[in-house]
Amino acid sequence: MAEARFWSAVLGDPITYADEDFVVVSASTAASGLAFQRAADLTPPTWPKPAVPQQMHLDVMVDDQDGAGETVLALGARRLPGDHVYADPAGHPFCLIRRPTWAPPVN
Repeated sequence: MAEARFWSAVLGDPITYADEDFVVVSASTAASGLAFQRAADLTPPTWPKPAVPQQMHLDVMVDDQDGAGETVLALGARRLPGDHVYADPAGHPFCLIRRPTWAPPVN
């Protein structure tokens, strides 16, 4: 699924499980992660316009918001109104937020 490949690249984690209808992106097969289920009749959200509201919203912690913004755009995201707000290839909004000092990167 394109959505899982996008998030795998953004997060730097591999796809650890995939079948026709279900894909998991996770640091390892022993860890939880993002799971995606195929939705054949998905209507992409139009957020911030209210016609089709957002179905989810992720905040992704990054060290360099501008650099991460360039990366997600190159991977297929599009810019939305707001500070470091984007839509993934399926149209789901997400934000790139500065990593707080209490949340060091996991290696």
